[in-house]
Amino acid sequence: MAAQDLSEELKALDTTLASVETVLDLDRLRKELADLNDAAAAPDLWDDQEKAQAVTSRLSFVQGELNRVEGLRRRVDDAGVLLELADAEADAGVRDEVVAEVASLQKAIDELEVRTLLSGEYDQRHALMTIRAEAGGVDAADFAEQLMRMYLRWAERHHYGVEVYDTSYAEEAGIKSVTFAIQAPYAYGTLSVEQGTHRLVRISPFDNQGRRQTSFAGVEVLPVVEQDDHVEIPENEIRVDVFRSSGPGGQSVNTTDSAVRITHLPTGIVVSCQNEKSQIQNRAAAMRVLQSRLLEQRRREQKAEMDALKGDGGNSWGNQMRSYVIHPYQMVKDLRTEYEVGNPQGVFDGDIDGFIEAGIRWRKQTETSRA
Repeated sequence: MAAQDLSEELKALDTTLASVETVLDLDRLRKELADLNDAAAAPDLWDDQEKAQAVTSRLSFVQGELNRVEGLRRRVDDAGVLLELADAEADAGVRDEVVAEVASLQKAIDELEVRTLLSGEYDQRHALMTIRAEAGGVDAADFAEQLMRMYLRWAERHHYGVEVYDTSYAEEAGIKSVTFAIQAPYAYGTLSVEQGTHRLVRISPFDNQGRRQTSFAGVEVLPVVEQDDHVEIPENEIRVDVFRSSGPGGQSVNTTDSAVRITHLPTGIVVSCQNEKSQIQNRAAAMRVLQSRLLEQRRREQKAEMDALKGDGGNSWGNQMRSYVIHPYQMVKDLRTEYEVGNPQGVFDGDIDGFIEAGIRWRKQTETSRA
């Protein structure tokens, strides 16, 4: 790479990072950090457990954001100094270091820039994901389990917390459905572009004639409810059933009627939780899932009203999603963004950041064109 080209790349990175710094408003973040540190130091902080957890979680996130941006700023500045040194002394070794650092910075700043595109009302929330097997029989159930593993691996790669609420196992293989939370700031905004129908094309391992099978699984992504959401659910609007947990489980999970199913009578929404040891814990978790579904229903109704006022007819971008082809060739392709890779196994192992980033940029462009 020519010296002039490398210098121009560094200038472009500097400009992009400056734009990100403006959007994130670092002065505001520093003030919020100081306020959170004061709140965390209060002697009565842990008198209210939920409030304390919210404060410490937000403190960790804001500190991390500042460290991330300030670290990138130092790296961009240092790379500029190194490039000047390499050019002045005609040092090819130092110049190679700058080339490698510029490539690393490009990836890191691109990821941070995508974060600034998450400005929706609930984008900062944790995510509640449900995966369901759809058309395709046992292959669809197996595919649903592969998608579950894919998202859990993705969360593990990013060191995000995961809490599984309910897993319904299929009879022969795979799962009928699973519901779990990804516990990380902006998890909902990030993963919401994953919502929709996913399709798998492969030679079925369950077909003794070795025929090609197309199967489908649906992914739903909701924001996790918070205390100030005011999603009130009167007791007379729900029916609570208890039953014995099924599937793999530890001591007392499969031996008592601890699993809970809640039906919201006005809407017909049904949620269940069976992964906790006690009925009380499962009921609390199921209520959180129900509140998230009702919150999302309210959000969709409000959006439909706004779309009707704008004459927009709604948008169904989440319905057409992604195709995973194992046979007759190997490719995973997003049907909205056209982003594709030729390594399905890597994708199933959780390497989906490229799809997510492309989806977030595509959604932002779509929203801007509709505005």
